[in-house]
Amino acid sequence: MTILREEAIYKLANHSSYRHNDTEILDWSNGDPPTEEEIETTRLEMQAEYDAQEYARKREVEYPSIQECVHAILDDTLDALQAKRASVKLKYPKGG
Repeated sequence: MTILREEAIYKLANHSSYRHNDTEILDWSNGDPPTEEEIETTRLEMQAEYDAQEYARKREVEYPSIQECVHAILDDTLDALQAKRASVKLKYPKGG
């Protein structure tokens, strides 16, 4: 997923009301609007944060479901559950 310019503007707005088009900010209610450089810097920071969490998004898909966890507790098969979680963590390491 690519973080869009509009998402960076929204983050920078921080309770300001604003209006913009594809190329410029038309209205900004609180103080001066952000510069294009500030918008792009924020967008790049947001993109880096999103990209850094890719491992977590991949893990979430393969981790045992809540139902599987409940059944593991009730059926006393926690070792198998932990093994499954460990294999997913190994497959998608943090920062990897």
